[in-house]
Amino acid sequence: MNSDIKTKFTGTGLALITPFTSNLSVDFPALERLIERGIKGGVEFLAVFGTTGEPVTLTKAEKKDILEFVLKVNNKRLPVMIGLGGNNTLEVLETIKATNFSGVDGILSVCPYYNKPSQEGVYRHYVAIADECPVPVMLYNIPGRTGINMTVSTTLKLAVHKNIIGVKEASGDLTQCMEIAKSAPKDFLLVAGDDLLAVPMIAIGAQGSIAVLPNIFPDTFSDMIRFALKGDFLNARKLLYNFAELNPLLYAEGNPVGAKAVLKLMGVCENFVRLPLAEASEGLTASIEKVLNKQEAVKV
Repeated sequence: MNSDIKTKFTGTGLALITPFTSNLSVDFPALERLIERGIKGGVEFLAVFGTTGEPVTLTKAEKKDILEFVLKVNNKRLPVMIGLGGNNTLEVLETIKATNFSGVDGILSVCPYYNKPSQEGVYRHYVAIADECPVPVMLYNIPGRTGINMTVSTTLKLAVHKNIIGVKEASGDLTQCMEIAKSAPKDFLLVAGDDLLAVPMIAIGAQGSIAVLPNIFPDTFSDMIRFALKGDFLNARKLLYNFAELNPLLYAEGNPVGAKAVLKLMGVCENFVRLPLAEASEGLTASIEKVLNKQEAVKV
């Protein structure tokens, strides 16, 4: 792997939310605020159309407009990764062919969901994508959403592909993550997919995180990751513990429901989501507000 590619996706990746107006159209001014907050806060790269961005309820035209907008606002300041995956391999390949990758540095491609393929099916799916994609591919293992776990052996088998640069691991299984870190090629990126596990994952060999929390606290989260990458786990833990109470609330009613509720309370954007997601309940909002009022140690 080109060392420049590895550097681009080391550190904190901001998994951008897609803010909506009250009529559920894309709120571009709010999206610009989120991008600028992230860049000012010190994130290392932007991840567009991850789970947090509600890509499954965005139209192709909206995705095109959002990507163009993000690239324009970013203006080449940070590397950009886009989510591009699915459970219909042929359709994913057609999407790759139809996508303008100018200004895009890589894709994050989720493990195929719902179909519950065998590990051989997962392997062939990713090889087909990596062979076709003109930019580097990062695998994304998230069993809680896909219904299957991409095993260590499958990940390592894919790690030798010249166009596969790493894996975002959201299995929550630190043993599995450790086995990948231990046996993968030295230039293969292991990236944390669970915000609260980012520090322990870095301790066993991960090189960063693609996370939801940087939408809310970009500076503090980025500092935490940088401390961990330097081996300063004392300071990394201090910052990590600030997130321990808030983080579960972000997912209590689905992602990015909680994150949008927080950002509304902070005055960054509205809390509207698209069905089948629903806005945070009064009870969840009250719980979030209570935690935020105790977050004096965290820089906003």
